[in-house]
Amino acid sequence: MSLVTLLPFIVLIGAMFLMTRSAKKKQQAAAQMRNDMQPGTGVRTIGGMYATVKEIQDDTVILEVAPGVHAVYAKNSIGAVLDDAEYNRIVHGDDELETEGTVVPDDASSLTAGESADADDVAKIDLGKKAEDDTEVKDAEVKGSEVKGSEVKDAKADGEGDAK
Repeated sequence: MSLVTLLPFIVLIGAMFLMTRSAKKKQQAAAQMRNDMQPGTGVRTIGGMYATVKEIQDDTVILEVAPGVHAVYAKNSIGAVLDDAEYNRIVHGDDELETEGTVVPDDASSLTAGESADADDVAKIDLGKKAEDDTEVKDAEVKGSEVKGSEVKDAKADGEGDAK
């Protein structure tokens, strides 16, 4: 056998080795994170539930999911151990954002804070019909035409004459 025929197999085995090695490192990091948990820390389960660790046992963890409500979970179900600031921000809604620059407002009201609008300066929009439209509609009703929107259509052109 030549080296050219063995090369694809060597590359395939090398790729599999690299993939399993990175997955194994991730599993070890997750196990280390779970072993470093302490009672009182905030966690997120793999299902997305946020809770506080109350007690740690060999393979299970007792979590307080609400005040006075305790649940037993497997250690493997802990997806992330959160630091106190992040846990309080997510669970309790503490928005203590440390901003160093300009704060962007949630609405556009601050964009016009310095300007005062007088009643004369504000353009008023008339949403009613104009006088020309009223006469056009009345003329169409007199002639027996059908009115749709702002355009006038002759009813006889559609085949809907006076015969019913």
